[in-house]
Amino acid sequence: MVTKDSGLLQGTLEMLVLKTLSWAPMHGYGIASWIETVTGDVLRVEEGSLYPALYRMTQKGWIKGEWGTSENNRRAKFYRLTAEGRRQLQAQVSGWQRFAAAVTEAVTSTTAPSWAR
Repeated sequence: MVTKDSGLLQGTLEMLVLKTLSWAPMHGYGIASWIETVTGDVLRVEEGSLYPALYRMTQKGWIKGEWGTSENNRRAKFYRLTAEGRRQLQAQVSGWQRFAAAVTEAVTSTTAPSWAR
């Protein structure tokens, strides 16, 4: 995954893919497009990151892939969430929210460390 601002969001690709698939089954291009659109083009998912992630997530049982026909009438693999994938999404979102709140607390803090006073 490439960000325009930084590499800080590395490691969130699986969570974003799970969130994308929470709406409906989708093929790889659709997943990447939704992530780019919903993030205002700040996050771009490259094929070299997406397809290995889809493979890993399939191996973990979080998603399942089935061949079908895309809206362009092309053969494509459509991925859908499994029950385990839905549980994983909830766990990852919860962890992400705790992490984001902690970082926000740190960067907005007005309390200096005791050794800096």
